[in-house]
Amino acid sequence: MSACARDADVRTLKMAHSLDHTHPVHQAIVFMSERLDEISGGTMKIDIYPGGQLGSERELMELLQIGSLAMTKVSSSPMEGFVPAMKVFNIPYVFRDNDHFWRVLNSDQGKQLLLAGDAVNLRGLGYFDAGSRSFYNVDTPVNTPDDLAGQKIRVQQSQTALKMVQALGGSPTPISWGELYTALSQGVVDGAENNPPSFYTSKHFEVCKYYTLNEHTSVPDIVLISSYIWNSLNAQQQQWLQQAMDEAVVYQRKLWAEKTEEALVAVEAAGVTIIRPDKAPFMEKVQPMHDSYKGTELYELIQTFKSM
Repeated sequence: MSACARDADVRTLKMAHSLDHTHPVHQAIVFMSERLDEISGGTMKIDIYPGGQLGSERELMELLQIGSLAMTKVSSSPMEGFVPAMKVFNIPYVFRDNDHFWRVLNSDQGKQLLLAGDAVNLRGLGYFDAGSRSFYNVDTPVNTPDDLAGQKIRVQQSQTALKMVQALGGSPTPISWGELYTALSQGVVDGAENNPPSFYTSKHFEVCKYYTLNEHTSVPDIVLISSYIWNSLNAQQQQWLQQAMDEAVVYQRKLWAEKTEEALVAVEAAGVTIIRPDKAPFMEKVQPMHDSYKGTELYELIQTFKSM
């Protein structure tokens, strides 16, 4: 009976995401789980289901919205469908450098964006680094935007991402992450775009032999909790969870930098040609996207932030 009572006193949160267990974001989530266990004295735990076991990103967000799942990790790209202001993250080259990017995310406005999803039961706990996204292709080297002409490029479910690939001359094709390896292998798409660790851990480098580091967008990952679940926690439990998240952010940023370098070395050793193009032609092609956002509150705010 005493063992049953102890089990009843433990609050377990179910967390699912679509990434491989070797991915640095998954490793950071494991770190968060371990810290929550420690901080709470063993009274709070996170059960993690990686690799799309419980569904796609979109399906996991829908489970959060009805309270059937506690937590997930998503890219902020599909989040723009729930929080329109997050479209700004998908504007190519909106951030001048990594320091500028983090100054915006850590600002009061960046923190307010995390909470904006509360209205649709998707409360953000924190941002994880997802680096910069770049193009990789099966058999076509991309040195300039002209090389994307006629290329079917996989994008996330994001209208802004669709517009970006169109502006660069490619043909954007939304496909879920879990189906992308097969789509690349079978020629459904000619390429995709993502950061180095994701390119490596997904094994897309086995199919795509050209990786162009044009670094068009810096789109953060967001750890979400169902607002229903958050509101069911008491104030102390909320504090413990937020502390574990905050510590995981620091850990993940360091781990991300290390894994990015390791991924580039590994894919190059596996035969991938890494291209470091002149970014100016890419920036020029997407300038109309910037023009269309001028005057909007968050875009203008981002421009006011200075790098250190």
